[in-house]
Amino acid sequence: MLTTILAAGAPAGENPYGLEAALREGGLIAQTVFGILVLMLFVSLYILFTKLFEQQKIINQYKRMRSTFWSANSLREGAAKLEKNSAYRQIVDDGIQAQDQYKQLTDPMEAHDWLHGSLARSEATINSALGGGLAFLATTGATAPFIGLFGTVVGIYRALIKIGSAGQASIDAVAGPVGEALIMTALGLVVAVPAVLAYNFLQRRNKAISENLNAFSNDVLGYLASDGRVRPAVTTKAAAPVKPAAPTTTAGQTGGVQTRA
Repeated sequence: MLTTILAAGAPAGENPYGLEAALREGGLIAQTVFGILVLMLFVSLYILFTKLFEQQKIINQYKRMRSTFWSANSLREGAAKLEKNSAYRQIVDDGIQAQDQYKQLTDPMEAHDWLHGSLARSEATINSALGGGLAFLATTGATAPFIGLFGTVVGIYRALIKIGSAGQASIDAVAGPVGEALIMTALGLVVAVPAVLAYNFLQRRNKAISENLNAFSNDVLGYLASDGRVRPAVTTKAAAPVKPAAPTTTAGQTGGVQTRA
């Protein structure tokens, strides 16, 4: 069906070795391979941009947390200063909830272990959300060249069939199938390379975010375990040093030493 539509809509002066002509000649297999690779490319780009947006959002939350959270008098007061759906707000809320739940435990257990486990689960939930979609990028980077290679093999096979049918290896007989094969190879690489680069780039940013979350979680654990006595120092801009005033002179005095006329 698609082949018939493309053939009917082809202009008279169309390039016989272009992409559309190669897909039309390649038939259903070439068109399916092309569609799969294009779909993988667009999904990879969508994941890249959405993950960049999510990561930048958490990075901005970290900057705001550092400037406002630890200056509060309590964790609840500090949590109120954070965004409602903030990743750091989630860690604080889970830590406070774990502290309240510990008082209701009937089986003896170390408070540190309970709080640490609750905060670790909170971190894992955030990291899992950040890692969503990265598996597709890794799969795309690993499989796209082979999908393109499949189209290449089919194109070469079609070229060999034409050679066998014509009885000679003329350019007219093999140019179309070979061109189709090369297009599929190139498209597989065009899809795979950006996916691999995006995966590595997003993984590196996720690692930096995870380190910030872990450091904050440890600070919250120290605060809860010490009843607020242990907390990170709040850094403020140092005031400019005040220059000492120059000594004043009065009548009959020079540099603060009295002189007689």
